[in-house]
Amino acid sequence: MIRAASPEVRKPALRLPGGRIAAYAALILLALCTLFPLLFLFVNSFKDQGAIVAQPMALPKEWSFAYISSALTQIHFVQAALITAGITILSVGLIVFCSSLLSWMLVRNNSLSSRILLLVLTAAMLVPFQSLMYPLIHQFESFGLKNIPGLILMYGGFGLGMSVFLYHGFIRSVPLALEEAALIDGASIGSLFFRVVFPLVQPITVTVIILNALWIWNDYLLPFLVLGNAEYKTLTLELYYAKMLAGQFSNPWELIFPAVFGSIIPIVVLYLFLQKYFIKGVTEGAVK
Repeated sequence: MIRAASPEVRKPALRLPGGRIAAYAALILLALCTLFPLLFLFVNSFKDQGAIVAQPMALPKEWSFAYISSALTQIHFVQAALITAGITILSVGLIVFCSSLLSWMLVRNNSLSSRILLLVLTAAMLVPFQSLMYPLIHQFESFGLKNIPGLILMYGGFGLGMSVFLYHGFIRSVPLALEEAALIDGASIGSLFFRVVFPLVQPITVTVIILNALWIWNDYLLPFLVLGNAEYKTLTLELYYAKMLAGQFSNPWELIFPAVFGSIIPIVVLYLFLQKYFIKGVTEGAVK
């Protein structure tokens, strides 16, 4: 009786996912490069001037909040933070309201004029602010708007192009049948947009909020041109003038590091709370 040769049972070879390891290593390296400035800023916020200059990479000998408290007091942090937060919230609200409504109308009114207006708004993103800042400031000053309300209007105008571009691609994916059903049920135009369309574009709304809030919160040039050395300043202006008062020919690092560290905390917290929607909005917007 002849027995058939049984096939050899081979154990699966242990394969190292080299590509995956390389990808993770590259991502970890990029994360460290991204987080290093924040860590450097955090560590030096607890040192005095001499320790920062002598050993900027060393850990502080004593973790005292005295330097942070002193810096925040010198730049009037609470007042400046409230002013900056108010400007940011109102400006972002204006941008979201106007750009979402305009994008919806451009999508649903698919005419030649709508396409031309979209191209004009998209092309406006390519115009550098420096090329028109002086005529713009002069015009707003003639209208009596060289103040905080005028600054909010300027932010609303400058943020419109990019926001319309983002909303336009997203709203195109909203089914028209939903709007027709709402109109049949007796919904008004306002109810149709705010109760049907706007909730469906929440991911891209969060993306627009984060991008514009990050820009407005950290902006220096436009508040400097509009507000200057006024009584009520934004955080960036307070930091600049505090540095100027501390010394024209020296850098008060024990003031700069804690003040900058305190000013970035709110925007980092905002991103941490909304990062899930931000990533969803970016990925879905790219596909749409």
